Amino acid sequence: MMDTKVLLADDHAILREGIRMVLDAQPGITVVGEAEDGRQALEMVEDLQPDVVVMDIAMPNMNGAEATRQIRRRFPRTRVVILTMHENQQYLMQIVNAGATACVLKRSAGTELVTAVKAAARGESYFSPTMASMMLDVYRKRLVEEGGDELALLTEREREVLQLVAEGKTSQEIADQLFVSIKTVQTHRMHIMEKLDAHDRTDLVRHAIRLGVIQPE
Repeated sequence: MMDTKVLLADDHAILREGIRMVLDAQPGITVVGEAEDGRQALEMVEDLQPDVVVMDIAMPNMNGAEATRQIRRRFPRTRVVILTMHENQQYLMQIVNAGATACVLKRSAGTELVTAVKAAARGESYFSPTMASMMLDVYRKRLVEEGGDELALLTEREREVLQLVAEGKTSQEIADQLFVSIKTVQTHRMHIMEKLDAHDRTDLVRHAIRLGVIQPE
Protein backbone atom coordinates (compact mmCIF):
# COMPACT_ATOMS: atom_id res chain seq x y z
CA MET A 1 0.00 0.00 0.00
CA MET A 2 1.14 3.54 -0.78
CA ASP A 3 1.81 5.97 2.06
CA THR A 4 -0.89 8.44 3.05
CA LYS A 5 0.24 11.82 1.71
CA VAL A 6 -0.37 14.67 4.16
CA LEU A 7 -0.23 18.44 3.67
CA LEU A 8 0.18 20.67 6.72
CA ALA A 9 -1.47 24.10 6.83
CA ASP A 10 -0.72 26.34 9.81
CA ASP A 11 0.63 29.88 10.08
CA HIS A 12 2.98 28.92 12.92
CA ALA A 13 6.21 27.34 11.64
CA ILE A 14 7.11 25.85 15.01
CA LEU A 15 3.77 24.06 15.26
CA ARG A 16 4.11 22.76 11.70
CA GLU A 17 7.55 21.42 12.57
CA GLY A 18 6.19 19.62 15.60
CA ILE A 19 3.31 18.10 13.66
CA ARG A 20 5.65 17.01 10.87
CA MET A 21 7.86 15.21 13.40
CA VAL A 22 4.86 13.38 14.86
CA LEU A 23 3.48 12.31 11.49
CA ASP A 24 6.78 11.50 9.77
CA ALA A 25 7.57 9.13 12.65
CA GLN A 26 4.52 7.04 11.71
CA PRO A 27 4.93 4.25 9.16
CA GLY A 28 2.56 4.71 6.25
CA ILE A 29 2.32 8.51 6.56
CA THR A 30 4.39 11.02 4.58
CA VAL A 31 4.20 14.80 4.92
CA VAL A 32 4.47 16.13 1.35
CA GLY A 33 4.26 19.88 1.99
CA GLU A 34 3.56 22.79 4.32
CA ALA A 35 1.35 25.84 3.78
CA GLU A 36 1.29 29.07 5.79
CA ASP A 37 -2.36 29.96 5.15
CA GLY A 38 -5.53 28.64 3.59
CA ARG A 39 -4.95 30.16 0.18
CA GLN A 40 -1.52 28.58 -0.12
CA ALA A 41 -2.96 25.29 1.11
CA LEU A 42 -5.53 25.38 -1.67
CA GLU A 43 -2.83 25.91 -4.29
CA MET A 44 -0.67 23.13 -2.84
CA VAL A 45 -3.58 20.68 -2.79
CA GLU A 46 -3.95 21.22 -6.52
CA ASP A 47 -0.23 20.64 -7.10
CA LEU A 48 0.45 17.82 -4.63
CA GLN A 49 -2.90 15.98 -4.53
CA PRO A 50 -2.52 14.95 -0.84
CA ASP A 51 -4.80 12.38 0.70
CA VAL A 52 -5.23 14.42 3.88
CA VAL A 53 -4.76 18.08 4.81
CA VAL A 54 -4.11 18.90 8.46
CA MET A 55 -5.55 22.41 8.66
CA ASP A 56 -5.48 25.10 11.33
CA ILE A 57 -8.84 26.86 11.60
CA ALA A 58 -7.53 30.38 12.32
CA MET A 59 -5.10 31.58 9.62
CA PRO A 60 -4.55 34.86 7.72
CA ASN A 61 -5.51 35.53 4.06
CA MET A 62 -7.90 32.57 4.00
CA ASN A 63 -9.03 30.82 7.16
CA GLY A 64 -9.13 27.06 7.55
CA ALA A 65 -12.92 26.79 7.31
CA GLU A 66 -13.07 28.54 3.94
CA ALA A 67 -10.07 26.62 2.63
CA THR A 68 -11.77 23.39 3.72
CA ARG A 69 -14.97 24.30 1.88
CA GLN A 70 -13.07 24.97 -1.33
CA ILE A 71 -10.94 21.84 -1.02
CA ARG A 72 -13.99 19.65 -0.46
CA ARG A 73 -15.71 21.22 -3.47
CA ARG A 74 -12.77 21.17 -5.87
CA PHE A 75 -10.86 18.11 -4.63
CA PRO A 76 -13.42 15.78 -3.03
CA ARG A 77 -10.90 12.92 -2.73
CA THR A 78 -8.80 14.98 -0.30
CA ARG A 79 -9.93 14.80 3.33
CA VAL A 80 -9.40 17.59 5.86
CA VAL A 81 -8.44 17.23 9.51
CA ILE A 82 -8.99 20.48 11.39
CA LEU A 83 -6.64 21.48 14.21
CA THR A 84 -8.05 24.04 16.61
CA MET A 85 -7.49 25.43 20.08
CA HIS A 86 -11.08 26.66 20.29
CA GLU A 87 -13.52 24.57 22.30
CA ASN A 88 -16.83 26.23 21.53
CA GLN A 89 -19.90 25.48 19.46
CA GLN A 90 -19.39 28.41 17.08
CA TYR A 91 -16.11 27.01 15.77
CA LEU A 92 -17.46 23.48 15.87
CA MET A 93 -20.36 24.32 13.56
CA GLN A 94 -17.97 26.12 11.19
CA ILE A 95 -15.85 22.99 11.04
CA VAL A 96 -18.78 20.64 10.43
CA ASN A 97 -20.44 22.90 7.86
CA ALA A 98 -17.17 23.34 6.00
CA GLY A 99 -17.02 19.59 5.41
CA ALA A 100 -14.06 18.58 7.58
CA THR A 101 -13.68 14.84 8.07
CA ALA A 102 -12.01 15.13 11.48
CA CYS A 103 -11.22 17.65 14.18
CA VAL A 104 -8.51 17.51 16.84
CA LEU A 105 -7.85 19.96 19.65
CA LYS A 106 -4.31 21.33 19.59
CA ARG A 107 -3.80 20.55 23.26
CA SER A 108 -4.26 16.85 22.54
CA ALA A 109 -2.83 16.77 19.02
CA GLY A 110 0.13 14.64 20.00
CA THR A 111 -2.04 11.73 21.09
CA GLU A 112 -4.97 12.07 18.70
CA LEU A 113 -3.64 13.52 15.46
CA VAL A 114 -2.25 10.26 14.08
CA THR A 115 -5.56 8.52 14.81
CA ALA A 116 -7.46 11.34 13.10
CA VAL A 117 -5.23 11.32 10.00
CA LYS A 118 -5.50 7.55 9.61
CA ALA A 119 -9.28 7.71 10.03
CA ALA A 120 -9.56 10.53 7.50
CA ALA A 121 -7.42 8.61 4.99
CA ARG A 122 -9.95 5.75 5.28
CA GLY A 123 -12.82 8.19 4.72
CA GLU A 124 -13.92 7.92 8.34
CA SER A 125 -14.71 10.74 10.77
CA TYR A 126 -12.83 11.44 13.97
CA PHE A 127 -13.52 14.18 16.51
CA SER A 128 -11.77 14.79 19.82
CA PRO A 129 -14.01 13.56 22.66
CA THR A 130 -14.68 17.14 23.80
CA MET A 131 -15.77 18.14 20.30
CA ALA A 132 -17.82 14.97 19.84
CA SER A 133 -19.66 15.71 23.08
CA MET A 134 -20.31 19.26 21.92
CA MET A 135 -21.67 17.97 18.62
CA LEU A 136 -24.07 15.73 20.49
CA ASP A 137 -25.27 18.69 22.57
CA VAL A 138 -25.85 20.76 19.43
CA TYR A 139 -27.75 17.88 17.85
CA ARG A 140 -29.96 17.44 20.91
CA LYS A 141 -30.74 21.17 21.06
CA ARG A 142 -31.69 21.21 17.40
CA LEU A 143 -33.95 18.23 17.87
CA VAL A 144 -35.75 19.99 20.71
CA GLU A 145 -36.01 23.25 18.74
CA GLU A 146 -37.43 21.38 15.75
CA GLY A 147 -39.79 19.36 17.92
CA GLY A 148 -37.95 16.16 17.15
CA ASP A 149 -37.07 15.16 20.69
CA GLU A 150 -39.79 16.36 22.99
CA LEU A 151 -38.83 13.70 25.52
CA ALA A 152 -35.66 15.72 26.18
CA LEU A 153 -37.94 18.44 27.57
CA LEU A 154 -39.12 16.12 30.33
CA THR A 155 -37.25 15.19 33.47
CA GLU A 156 -36.52 11.54 34.23
CA ARG A 157 -39.39 11.36 36.71
CA GLU A 158 -41.77 13.09 34.30
CA ARG A 159 -40.98 10.47 31.63
CA GLU A 160 -41.78 7.74 34.16
CA VAL A 161 -45.09 9.39 35.03
CA LEU A 162 -45.96 9.87 31.35
CA GLN A 163 -45.54 6.15 30.69
CA LEU A 164 -47.60 5.15 33.71
CA VAL A 165 -50.39 7.59 32.82
CA ALA A 166 -50.38 6.33 29.23
CA GLU A 167 -50.60 2.74 30.53
CA GLY A 168 -53.86 3.69 32.24
CA LYS A 169 -52.72 3.78 35.86
CA THR A 170 -54.51 6.08 38.28
CA SER A 171 -52.75 8.84 40.21
CA GLN A 172 -52.97 6.72 43.35
CA GLU A 173 -51.43 3.70 41.60
CA ILE A 174 -48.63 5.87 40.22
CA ALA A 175 -48.01 7.42 43.64
CA ASP A 176 -47.81 3.98 45.22
CA GLN A 177 -45.45 2.66 42.55
CA LEU A 178 -43.10 5.67 42.69
CA PHE A 179 -43.36 6.09 46.51
CA VAL A 180 -44.53 9.70 46.23
CA SER A 181 -47.70 11.56 47.16
CA ILE A 182 -50.72 11.93 44.87
CA LYS A 183 -50.09 15.70 44.88
CA THR A 184 -46.57 15.11 43.55
CA VAL A 185 -47.94 12.89 40.77
CA GLN A 186 -50.51 15.54 39.87
CA THR A 187 -47.78 18.20 39.76
CA HIS A 188 -45.65 16.05 37.46
CA ARG A 189 -48.66 15.42 35.25
CA MET A 190 -49.42 19.13 35.02
CA HIS A 191 -45.81 19.89 34.02
CA ILE A 192 -45.88 17.13 31.39
CA MET A 193 -49.07 18.50 29.87
CA GLU A 194 -47.61 22.01 29.72
CA LYS A 195 -44.36 20.86 28.10
CA LEU A 196 -46.08 18.62 25.54
CA ASP A 197 -49.01 20.98 24.96
CA ALA A 198 -51.42 18.22 25.95
CA HIS A 199 -54.92 18.97 27.22
CA ASP A 200 -56.16 15.71 28.68
CA ARG A 201 -55.23 12.06 29.24
CA THR A 202 -56.11 11.14 25.66
CA ASP A 203 -53.61 13.74 24.46
CA LEU A 204 -50.96 12.31 26.78
CA VAL A 205 -51.53 8.79 25.44
CA ARG A 206 -51.25 10.05 21.86
CA HIS A 207 -47.96 11.82 22.65
CA ALA A 208 -46.63 8.75 24.48
CA ILE A 209 -47.31 6.55 21.44
CA ARG A 210 -45.81 9.06 19.00
CA LEU A 211 -42.68 9.45 21.11
CA GLY A 212 -42.26 5.70 21.54
CA VAL A 213 -42.88 5.71 25.29
CA ILE A 214 -45.51 3.00 24.88
CA GLN A 215 -46.48 0.83 21.94
CA PRO A 216 -49.98 1.06 20.40
CA GLU A 217 -52.11 -1.98 21.11
